Amino acid sequence: MDDRTLPRGIASASGPVTVHFDGACQTIGGGPVAAYGFTVDGAGFAHEDHGLAVPPHHERATNNVAEYVAATRALEWLRAQGYVGEVVVLGDSQLVIEQMQGTYRVRAEHLRDYHEWLATLARGFAKTEFRWIRREENVRADALSKTAIREAGPAVRRSQRPPRTEPDAPDGARP
Repeated sequence: MDDRTLPRGIASASGPVTVHFDGACQTIGGGPVAAYGFTVDGAGFAHEDHGLAVPPHHERATNNVAEYVAATRALEWLRAQGYVGEVVVLGDSQLVIEQMQGTYRVRAEHLRDYHEWLATLARGFAKTEFRWIRREENVRADALSKTAIREAGPAVRRSQRPPRTEPDAPDGARP
């Protein structure tokens, strides 16, 4: 069963909240644009969100950063709602899931702060479990991350500066 078939918002107040998260990165206007998407279901919640993980063309605009930001934004949203119960975090990012489970070390320096913040958030719930799922089981979060990239595209393209050209030589002379 993939997450498209799961009913949204039909849940009892008992049992864990389920988070699906995904990130995406695409080149737009000559540079990378990284975005996230997530869903939160259960315990009366039925929420979705998406947005940019970092500013367009930022040096940290990568798929791995987008994945970390997606999971982080979901847990931040839950905390803002006052929820502190059990959470099951599902994603198709093997790197993020394995690092959060402690199976993989965080070797990339630029991911350490993201990992530490996500771990801190996770400790704020009664229990947090990170589970890897197949991409086919994460279609809604994936679609939300891609929607964020599509929505950002026109603004990113408009903000691009035209290529620099040499000014004409005075009096029509050629250099």
